[in-house]
Amino acid sequence: MANPSLKNEELYETLRDKGMSKEKAARISNAEANPDMHPSEKGGKAHPYEDWTKDALYARAQEIDIAGRSTMTKAELIKALRSH
Repeated sequence: MANPSLKNEELYETLRDKGMSKEKAARISNAEANPDMHPSEKGGKAHPYEDWTKDALYARAQEIDIAGRSTMTKAELIKALRSH
C-alpha cells in the first residue's frame, strides 16, 4: 500500500532495511526527492568555536542555559558548548 507522505518509497524502504528509524528514513527519502534539497551534501557553514569571541561563546552558552558559564574561560565555554 502506497504511503502518500513518502516522496521516495524505494529509498525509504532501503533506509529502513539498514536500521534507520521510520522518522529519519522518511526525512531523508523526502529530502532526496526534493530537487531543492541536497541531504548528501555537507551541512552548516558555521565557523568553529575557536574563531568566536568569548562574548559570542558566552551568549550561546546563555541561550542553551549552560550552568557556571559566567566564570568559564573561552576554552571552558568551548568545551561546555561541544559537550552539550
